[in-house]
Amino acid sequence: MNILQINSSARRVGANSTRLADSIVARLLAADPEAKLTLRDLAANPHPVLDEAALGALFTPAEQRTPAQAERVALDDMLIAEIQAADVLVLGVPMYNFGVPVQLKNWIDAIARAGVTFRYTESGPEGLLKGKKVFVALARGGRHRGTETDSQVPYLKTVLGFIGMSDIQFIYAEGLNMGPEAAQQGFAEAEAALAAAFA
Repeated sequence: MNILQINSSARRVGANSTRLADSIVARLLAADPEAKLTLRDLAANPHPVLDEAALGALFTPAEQRTPAQAERVALDDMLIAEIQAADVLVLGVPMYNFGVPVQLKNWIDAIARAGVTFRYTESGPEGLLKGKKVFVALARGGRHRGTETDSQVPYLKTVLGFIGMSDIQFIYAEGLNMGPEAAQQGFAEAEAALAAAFA
């Protein structure tokens, strides 16, 4: 089993979403000690934004790209190869201003490529990253699950489903900035959900 862990917090150390993602990965490795883990920390190694230069490189035929364009596309190709090789994806996702971190958005923009991870057909779009299990470790300062303030879950369901990944399990650690007792409860609820998921 190939596990790909994506840490998307802006914090390299002490991120609650990373703590929860690490807990998920620990359970996966305990269940399959021979599993291979690939870890990508988007704080330590941020991916460049999808800007005009990147779009120009992507829409230039490979044989016509400049060295700089080829280098830019190769950065995205590396991320695509990682997700294609993965059997299980673990995303560590904090909530920033009710949305996902820009670090994660940049990663998504890199891996969502027409003709590679999805394609358009006569009957509509088809995701090409099929047969993968996804765990999303959600860390929130407040409590947003099931409310109108949670834009993360609908967005991630939509974009991951669009590229073929529909087997998604969300693990919530909420109330983490609402005092020590609330934070303790938030992590306890997350661990209980994990215990049920891996029972």
